[in-house]
Amino acid sequence: MTIDPQTVSASDIYKVMIGIIVPRPIAFVSTVDREGVRNLAPFSFFTGVSADPPVVCFAPVRNSRGVVKDTRNNIEATGEFVISVVSEDLAERMNLTAPEFDPGVDEFAVAGLTPVTSDLVKAPRVKESPAAMECRLLQIVDFSQKPLGGCLIIGEIVRFHIDDNCIDNFRVDPDVLRAIGRMAGNAYARTRDRFDMVRPTVTSVSRSPGL
Repeated sequence: MTIDPQTVSASDIYKVMIGIIVPRPIAFVSTVDREGVRNLAPFSFFTGVSADPPVVCFAPVRNSRGVVKDTRNNIEATGEFVISVVSEDLAERMNLTAPEFDPGVDEFAVAGLTPVTSDLVKAPRVKESPAAMECRLLQIVDFSQKPLGGCLIIGEIVRFHIDDNCIDNFRVDPDVLRAIGRMAGNAYARTRDRFDMVRPTVTSVSRSPGL
């Protein structure tokens, strides 16, 4: 099947994208508005982009009416946010924060999660998460104001918080982290089923029978 995005609805393109871009890590993003009201929401268009400086990005998508999410509004207002990792233990409570609540609703309270004061930013982190990153906004790149149009929010990590049981000599143990990933529809993926491959050198690849 060949798909021309110019001839297909945005909702169908969205279904295709979330079906083939898998599994996606989940950014559990906490923010506060100008009055200090907390917000917490999951986003699965999320990745890291740099180590020096440490930079992450995530992409909130406008809803079907083209309305911007509270998370973006809060980040624009304060220039700060926190990304917490969603572990298997947090999956159901993370899901409780996914609906489009009215502005002013505290999703920490909705999901029964504990806000912890951050070191350097005003937004709290999720106490129950095994790892979190305090971030300061670097840039917001807009792509579309249409329904299901998105933007890219780029932030510099200014502080990491990682459960001591998860990390040794700066190496994170995935069996302790137990992060989950997003698939399409209502599906999620665990990160338990893994396999290792040693990265080859240029010399070893050039000697491969396949070349």
